[in-house]
Amino acid sequence: KPGVARMLNAHMADLCRKYSHVTGTATIFPGEEDAEEILLEAFKMGLFGVKLHCHVQCFELDSVGMHRIYRVCSDQDMPLIMHVGREPKSPAYKCDPYLLCSAQKVERVLKDYPTLKVCVPHMGADEFESYRRMIEQYDTLWLDTTMTLAEYLPFKFEHSLEEMRTDRIMYGTDFPNIPYAWDREIRKLNNLGLSEASLAGILGKNAAELFGFGIGGDPVKQISKRSRNVWQK
Repeated sequence: KPGVARMLNAHMADLCRKYSHVTGTATIFPGEEDAEEILLEAFKMGLFGVKLHCHVQCFELDSVGMHRIYRVCSDQDMPLIMHVGREPKSPAYKCDPYLLCSAQKVERVLKDYPTLKVCVPHMGADEFESYRRMIEQYDTLWLDTTMTLAEYLPFKFEHSLEEMRTDRIMYGTDFPNIPYAWDREIRKLNNLGLSEASLAGILGKNAAELFGFGIGGDPVKQISKRSRNVWQK
């Protein structure tokens, strides 16, 4: 809701200072007063990027308030993580995600702001094919795997990750707010038979590129070796 973003951003910045391995993002309520100033303050505190949830915040992607956010993130080279896929949805939401969200609307944002880096969680559920095509076409679009590989949702993700543009896919979790074992999805990811380079990218290298943080040494070797050692069948 409006009026709480500054408090939430300050709390996240404090957590990032306390736990130096954490990369935090800012939040904002689209359309609230002083949105640009609030986000710039958050970036100065060390937060890197913005996270929004269309199902919860009930915003239109082409609203004036959202265009203000797009411009700030684009100008400051900050990634924008938006849950703007239609699924997974909940009857508890006050708005209908199917009326607010679509891959077509996201594509318009990518065209209007060609330097804006956008990440859409849940592989863009349920418009998987549209988002598969879009990450091939737009270098500024990333997806994450949250919940889509766990075989929990009522619809199935049937694409082969190896046949997609894996340098634009990141492992996502929604942890701790998940209705299954915390390691269920990462085990399934590890057992897909992905190449070492693809797995390393999904588990860390791609996020490092999006968020601009470094991974010491050779990330392909480090991440793949660590994952395969820990997440054996």
